[in-house]
Amino acid sequence: MSNSLTQYISLFEENRDLICGNSAPALNAPRSEALAIVKSSRLPDKSTEGFEKTSIEEMFAPDYGVNISRVNIPVDVAASFRCDVPSLSTLLAFVINDSFHPTSKLESKLPEGVIFGSLKRIAEEKPSLIEKYYNTVAPAENPAIALNTLLAQDGVMIYVPKGVRVERPLQLVNVFSSPVPLAAFRRILIVLEEGAELQLLVCDHTQNRDKLYLAAQVSEVILGEGSRLEVCSIEESSEKTSRYSRLFVRQESGSHFSFNSTTLTCGTTRNDFSVSLLGEHCETMLAGMVIGSGKMHVDNDSDIRHMAPRCHSNQLFKYVLDEESKGAFEGSIFVAPGARFTEAYQSNRNILASTTAKMHCKPQLEIYNDDVKCSHGATTGQLDTDALFYMRSRGIPESEARTMLMQAFMVDVIDTVHISGLRERLLHLVDRRFSGTLGDCAGCRSKEC
Repeated sequence: MSNSLTQYISLFEENRDLICGNSAPALNAPRSEALAIVKSSRLPDKSTEGFEKTSIEEMFAPDYGVNISRVNIPVDVAASFRCDVPSLSTLLAFVINDSFHPTSKLESKLPEGVIFGSLKRIAEEKPSLIEKYYNTVAPAENPAIALNTLLAQDGVMIYVPKGVRVERPLQLVNVFSSPVPLAAFRRILIVLEEGAELQLLVCDHTQNRDKLYLAAQVSEVILGEGSRLEVCSIEESSEKTSRYSRLFVRQESGSHFSFNSTTLTCGTTRNDFSVSLLGEHCETMLAGMVIGSGKMHVDNDSDIRHMAPRCHSNQLFKYVLDEESKGAFEGSIFVAPGARFTEAYQSNRNILASTTAKMHCKPQLEIYNDDVKCSHGATTGQLDTDALFYMRSRGIPESEARTMLMQAFMVDVIDTVHISGLRERLLHLVDRRFSGTLGDCAGCRSKEC
């Protein structure tokens, strides 16, 4: 049986000096351990529990290129401002393939002590900061994470000191652009100290949409006591782009974490969310919406672990799948024996707009004490035929009526977004997506660009 990791092992062993030489000592330190893990492991396939609908082994199997020499690939940055999120007042930076690129004077516009920069550069200038947090939240023994640790040469670090509130949202635009197939091993490290507050918008785009791309991303988030972080992620990639994104969050007492994931267009996407609530009075909100068409494949998997008393979590994921698209959602809530007075809720609602679309859902609860309020639910069906009949009887054409019902279905997911101006733009994006006019939409330029 083939093992897709073999090609990456050979790549590293044959080019170790080049890979390490184009990175930083603090990022190179865990590579030897990561190599040992990758050599003794396999990536999950459809025979692996939790991956029955999405084979990571197949996703990583093609012969992608990896830009270990850090070749400068020309990119038309303006062409990536086409996600219809215009005129947001954000502090903007890019990850072009797998390298961080700030916009002009970004650092001078950040509050004192706040970092929004290249992981490699920060590792060179402040190695103790990287050593303290890097590779501490994501489980190092996981083969996909170990592979990312092995090959990631740069990435993004966001750091907010104690008590600092960043008034304007940060915006990170991930761009794929290459004349040849390419795998990008992206790493994101976010640290909010006690009482810090931040909003972050992440947009994924693909240029050269006829090329084969793989986005392999690992994000680690550390939230100090009383800190607040809101993240909104919008994916608008191509049918030849595969994405395996893993997010790991560690919350201390009184922290608040909110994440909204929107998938508008893609090829094959698997998003894993793992959140550990380690202190009392933590709050977590995970929300996601997927609009599937063609042969899109979108799989969201969540694991919320309540390890301390008096915490609250809520999950809401909705899918509208048309044509031959496929969706999957597996959500897990774990409540530890000592996590009394936990409130944890999970909801997955799905609409199949065609007879060929498919949806797989698997909600799970694992509770080890009685003093809790927990629930989960999942439904999959078609559009409300009574509502559709009523609208048609009032003279609304069927196609328009269907679009209106699907738009209304997504509103409560969009309502979880609190970044100024973004909620309205998401409503517009969803409207265009359902009406079939979403494409390379012009005008997503931040005011900072």
